[in-house]
Amino acid sequence: MADSALLLIDIQNDYFPGGKWVLQGPEEAAAKAVLVLEDYRRRGLPVFHIRHESLQPGAAFFLPGTPGADIHPRVAPVGGERVLLKHVPNAFSGTGLHEELQSAGIKHLTVCGMMTHMCIDTSVRASRDYGYTVTLLEDACATRDLEWQGERLPADTVQKTMLAALNGTFARIMRVEPFLETGL
Repeated sequence: MADSALLLIDIQNDYFPGGKWVLQGPEEAAAKAVLVLEDYRRRGLPVFHIRHESLQPGAAFFLPGTPGADIHPRVAPVGGERVLLKHVPNAFSGTGLHEELQSAGIKHLTVCGMMTHMCIDTSVRASRDYGYTVTLLEDACATRDLEWQGERLPADTVQKTMLAALNGTFARIMRVEPFLETGL
């Protein structure tokens, strides 16, 4: 699809083992994101890397100037791929992303990244507000356990809940292999 761009959101070192905010299954999600990234590169379609740096006092991860805030090497940008810096969960807020997508004639976004319950959710919902259609690749995303009212919510439950909430109204949810087979 010539009017499609890939958004790789916050696939950064702090989310991986040894980082400051480790998610469940980041390696598996990154491996799936690599497959999509290679496909977009092979077809010459636009790729946007979204990178988060935390500026709020007391932030625990993605601190400016630290290796944890760097994009993970498995999905590192090459050539003319754009890297946009954000400081809040929404990939559109203060980044110029919408303007760049408009300029490139993009109408559809394919989204991979981390954390499903935070920056992925926020950015996918914002995409709809800007008029984009979205395919969210569930197995190329990762999240973590949450806690609510003293109860631990396992990452698997968080992931499924967020995907179910986004499916249909905000995005078409797919797994990577079927997505790649369709040639979108």
